[in-house]
Formats: sequence, C-alpha cells, structure tokens
Amino acid sequence: MSNQLVITGMGAVTPCGIGVDAFWKGLIEGKSAVGNITRFDASELPVRIAAEVKDFDPLQFMDKKKVRELDLFMQYGYAAAEEALADAGLSGAFGTDNEPKGVTAERIGISFGTAFAGLATISETQDGISKGVHTKVSPRFVPKVIGNIGAAQIAIAKGFHGPSVTVTTACSSGADAITAGALFVKSGEADVMVCVGAEAATTPLNILGLSAAHALSTNNDDPTHASRPFDANRDGFVMGEGGGAIIIETEDHAKARGAKIYARLLGFANSTDGYHVTSPHPEGIGAIHCMRSCINKAGIAPADVDYINTHGTSTPMGDVIETKAIRTLFGDAADSIAISSTKGTTGHMMGAGGVTETIACVKAVTEGVVPPTLNLETPDPACDLDYVPNVARKKDVKIAMSNAFGFGGQNSSILVGAYE
Repeated sequence: MSNQLVITGMGAVTPCGIGVDAFWKGLIEGKSAVGNITRFDASELPVRIAAEVKDFDPLQFMDKKKVRELDLFMQYGYAAAEEALADAGLSGAFGTDNEPKGVTAERIGISFGTAFAGLATISETQDGISKGVHTKVSPRFVPKVIGNIGAAQIAIAKGFHGPSVTVTTACSSGADAITAGALFVKSGEADVMVCVGAEAATTPLNILGLSAAHALSTNNDDPTHASRPFDANRDGFVMGEGGGAIIIETEDHAKARGAKIYARLLGFANSTDGYHVTSPHPEGIGAIHCMRSCINKAGIAPADVDYINTHGTSTPMGDVIETKAIRTLFGDAADSIAISSTKGTTGHMMGAGGVTETIACVKAVTEGVVPPTLNLETPDPACDLDYVPNVARKKDVKIAMSNAFGFGGQNSSILVGAYE
C-alpha cells in the first residue's frame, strides 16, 4: 500500500502558450511573451507592458453561456482544469453517460488559488457607472467577481461533490492551492483533488496601484527585455496572467484506476514572514523556514534537490533576498543546483504562477531539461547562483522545488520528484 501523493494530470493557459506542451515549448525556446498591452488603452499609464495570454478562444473549452458567466480569470482556470482532467483520464461529468471512471463525485474536489479574483470585472463595472455609461449592474456581476466561483463553475460543470476551497494568499495562491489539495488527499477527505491557479488582473487600476508601490518594471520601450530576473539592471516585475491545473491523488488510487503518473509530490509547505505587508524579510527568514519545512516533509536532504524554479520576479530587493535564503539553507550545495526563474518568459502570473511553475518543475523532471532565466545578461554580484541564463540546459533532474512568495510575507514551496 502506498499513500504517496502523485501528479496524474496537468493543464496550462499561459502567455507563452496554451496547453502544457505549448507552455513548455515556450519556456525551453526562451522567447519573451511580454509585449505592449492590447486589452485596453494603456497610453496614459506609467506602465504600458504586460505578458498577456494570446489567441485564447474560450469557446474551445466552454459554451457561450458559460463565457458570459465567467470572468477572464475563471475562464483561464476552467480551461486549464479541462486539460488537466482529460490528461488524467477524468474528462466527462458525473451523472452523465460520460461519467469519469475510477472515482466518485463525492471523492473528487477542487482547490483554487487566485490573488485578485474578479478585479477586471469590478474595475470595468465601476468605470462604466462612474462615467454614466450605464446605471444598472448585471445579475452576473457578483458571481463573476468573488473568487470561489472559479472553483464552483468547474464543480457545477463536472458534477463534483467533494471538498472545495479557494485560497487567496497573494502571489503564492496557486502554490498554496496545491498544498490545500494535498492536505485534503492526505487527510482522506478526497481521493482526487483538482488544484487550480488563475489570474487575469491586468487592469489600469492594478497597474496604477502596483506602480505606486514601485513594484513594476517601467521598461516600456523594450518589453521583451523588461522581465529580467537576477539581472543587475532589473527594475521590477511584469504583470502576467493565465491559469494552471494539476491533479493530485495517491499512488494506490492512481494505479487502481490505471492513470498515468507524471511525478511524485514529495513535499509542500507554507509560512509567513510576520514582517511587512509588501517587503520580504531582509534575511529571508520566512522563505528559509518554508523551504526547510518542505524538504523535511519530503524526508530528503537539501543537497538532493537538483533544480529550483524560483519566485524570481525581477524586483531589485526580492531577487537578492531569495538568493540569500537559498544560500543560507542549501550552503555549499547551492552551487550545484540549477536555478532559474521562468518569469523572464511569462511575466509574473501571480495567483496562477505557483501552479504553472510547479508544472515546469514536473516537466524538468520528466524531460531532463531545465528552463532558462531569460534576459539574464549582466550578472549581479548579489545574485551569485547558477541561474541557467538564457538557454535551456539538459540535466538529469530527480527532484525539483518551486517557490512562490507574496505580499504580506506569504511563502510557499512545493517539491516534486521523479516517479520510478
């Protein structure tokens, strides 16, 4: 009998590709997905660039009625969940002729992570009211903006009756959704959890707010080089968007229903800095504790980690502190670990990033390739690890870690390992 947690399905909607294969291809090819904002007129804003999802047709994943009912962040999450469920052999809906086999409706649940939920719909609606464009609000307004409806819409469509929880822990929301899903399975509350992260918060209001906090890159004249994690000339992060989903179950359950197993979910952890609402602790104490807890739960040594997909947002302070935290925890072993940030390619996908970056770790394990840190051209003496600059690298990866940190001192770490 094995209650080891495993990953049996994955789905992704990202700025560098829709679908896991396209997402991975975009990361490995090392082409920036950052460009000028096209969704609205950003000409008067201090930041006019973002990593938008391109060529997304929601009708490929849902009907017209559902498109009208779902905020864009929900659509991204829904589409990613559809891919992950199909990948895991769980497509279809309970109570229909196409009912998923090997699991019951009461034993499959959803954990959903998002930082900003329906901010886009809130902003657009308030703007219309303030300008007198309309005086009424759609009855769909509230269900489109509250975060838990992203999970609810998936459950309604699929007939799930298991646990459902929505996590909002800033930019670690997606990773914490994985942790929440893992805890439900470990505790016996569910046999299968669909862990989703989704975000679509590129709005004038959010840009102005993050710009006021000096968090965003202002490299408007050179979008493709604006997100440059660990580079000496970095000046802030670039907003991204999208959705990711992974399916978690126990090894025994996966084997019993004949599912393909991609990787083991070895460890998961969450911590808080208890320090500041926007700045990470200067010594990275929360990040250190989180990574250490994750490693301890996995029953491995720090030196066993082959690859780390860092939070690495391209902020002057954050990248240095994460580097310091890794050095402190891993010691001399840090120099032997391949380390990268995929945000040079995708921008900062916020609540979605913790899931899509975990998917990148799974792919690194299964493919034996480490994705690069794009735009790392000028070394920063304070960031002195092996960041796999600009070009993907072949490497035998048995164990990989994904870090996701957020405002409020939120820290989340996930460890995945090869399934043998």
